[in-house]
Amino acid sequence: MVARARSTGRPTERIANWVVASALLVLTIPLIILVAIAIKCDSDGPIFVQRRRVARGRQYVAFKFRTTLYGSRGGRPTRVGRFIRHMHLEDLPQLINVFRGEMSCINPRPDRPFFLD
Repeated sequence: MVARARSTGRPTERIANWVVASALLVLTIPLIILVAIAIKCDSDGPIFVQRRRVARGRQYVAFKFRTTLYGSRGGRPTRVGRFIRHMHLEDLPQLINVFRGEMSCINPRPDRPFFLD
């Protein structure tokens, strides 16, 4: 089980992140649904991939759209996956992490755990 990295920033930063993530989720939910359907129709496997990240000294799981063939490590992108990457849509599910307080809209990109070991 991975501990969630809760935002320890100022309350105004947390509120701003929550407002931005909420607004973007509401605006992009139709696009997120369309991308999820396209991924499911294009290949077998899950719609999302989960990546462990470290921020503020705590680990959490970041969500992304799956863009490669299921089961291939760093493998070949699917047809839909190439489009998702080209349009920079693979990170849209990370709005959920921002909404939950695990990430911030402004802070630096979180590290992967093995880079810190």
